[in-house]
Amino acid sequence: MYAVIENGGQQHRVAPGDVIRVQKMAAGSSAEATFEKVLLVSKDEKVYVGEPYLKNASVQVEVQGNEKAGKVLVYKKKPRKGHQKLNGHRQQYTVVKIKDIVFGG
Repeated sequence: MYAVIENGGQQHRVAPGDVIRVQKMAAGSSAEATFEKVLLVSKDEKVYVGEPYLKNASVQVEVQGNEKAGKVLVYKKKPRKGHQKLNGHRQQYTVVKIKDIVFGG
């Protein structure tokens, strides 16, 4: 059994027991959360597709914690003008473990 969920403008294919990184959530470590935006569920070799989301389908997750990705440097320079600009960015994300896919349809 697997599902496709939407979170933060991204789609993730998940199955029970998977550990994924999603856009940063406000929930603290070892908290429970539920994703309601389920696009697709595959159960018993049948595929159920929502329009755009499935009703009465959800994915229950356990929050493992918040982390940061590696640093990305953005360097801009204009030739012959003496202009230089350096910016850095570290994307924050939340690590979640998929506990169960609930589907009643």
